[in-house]
Amino acid sequence: MSRQTYEFTSESVSEGHPDKVSDRISDEIVDLYFRESIADGMSPWDVRVAAETLTTTNKVVIAGETRGTDKITKDMIEEVARAAIKDIGYEQDGFHWKHSDVEVLLHAQSVDIAQGVDSGAGLHTEEGAGDQGIMFGYASLDVPGALMPAPVHYSHKILERLAKARKEEGQDWLGPDSKSQVTVRYHNGRPVEATAVVLSTQHLDASLDSKEIAERVKPYIEEVLPAGWLTDNTVYHINPTGKFVIGGPDGDAGLTGRKIIVDTYGGMAPHGGGAFSGKDPTKVDRSAAYATRYLAKNLVAAGVAPWVEIQVSYAIGVAAPTSVYVNVDDNNPVKGERIEAIIRQVMDLTPRGIRKHLDLNKPIYAPTSAYGHFGREPGPNGEFSWEKVDLIDEIQSRL
Repeated sequence: MSRQTYEFTSESVSEGHPDKVSDRISDEIVDLYFRESIADGMSPWDVRVAAETLTTTNKVVIAGETRGTDKITKDMIEEVARAAIKDIGYEQDGFHWKHSDVEVLLHAQSVDIAQGVDSGAGLHTEEGAGDQGIMFGYASLDVPGALMPAPVHYSHKILERLAKARKEEGQDWLGPDSKSQVTVRYHNGRPVEATAVVLSTQHLDASLDSKEIAERVKPYIEEVLPAGWLTDNTVYHINPTGKFVIGGPDGDAGLTGRKIIVDTYGGMAPHGGGAFSGKDPTKVDRSAAYATRYLAKNLVAAGVAPWVEIQVSYAIGVAAPTSVYVNVDDNNPVKGERIEAIIRQVMDLTPRGIRKHLDLNKPIYAPTSAYGHFGREPGPNGEFSWEKVDLIDEIQSRL
């Protein structure tokens, strides 16, 4: 952002939003193929998954292509889909983990695609990108630690807090489906207050009206947002349509990959267009977006710039990126060209190099399917490895 004083809005959707239910199921399938293929003695480098999910009233359709152990059956895929729906919390007449019809239409990966990705095959013998495309990474000083844009970060946090209240604190009147939106005012380039908060949450008690729901959920909003951000001037829109009892896939069909801006930076930075969920890390839509976030976060954490935006691009079947571009403020002491050189020195940006550096050949993807792929805490089993800040010393040594 070149302006120093402005308002910016981002949104989030909960794990029970129909598109996020689809993302979760697709990512559970990625994890299933890694978990079972590794257990069967197959190299994780050879696992391939591109799974797409449609959810609607008591119906789940899973399609796409895979490569992994032949011990994975349709029944196993159906089982992980049902378990995901149950964990999210759907036991409603119109969408129930136990009673919904699950149709599995996965098939083997195309050999034409495989020859471009597999090492030693295709026109380029080095392991190539699973598709062409452009990917972006971004980080800023808005939120200490997370290094994420404030509007999307706090939109996520509101819904995470509601989910915790629903699942762990007995607030079972809350339904799984919800959406949030936070407008943040920036002054001199720094976020200083929330001027508007929008929240629509499914409620299983049909007798509740918007006023009653607002009274119940405002304490969670106040708990999440920084002190002083909510003022007498903050505008609230809580369940602004009134009743929201019918939710999730029964209220609106869901598809994998329809919430890519929610998944990334809330519109504060560009998105290349490719979705993440349901894809193994040979698909650079996913792995290179993780790599650019990792680099941007480490650069900001190292004090190189208050915000960094990185773009990379790839050709299908070709290992090396076709371009690396860095955008920083024009007045930043370290210029984009210098940062581009540093990036190439500290990380191998071939698909194989990314997977190795970030240790992505693991069943770590289901937790990414809701509340954003970025700004999260790295997990004990390799989850969110791209959120580590372990390049600071190396970056600073090259400045």
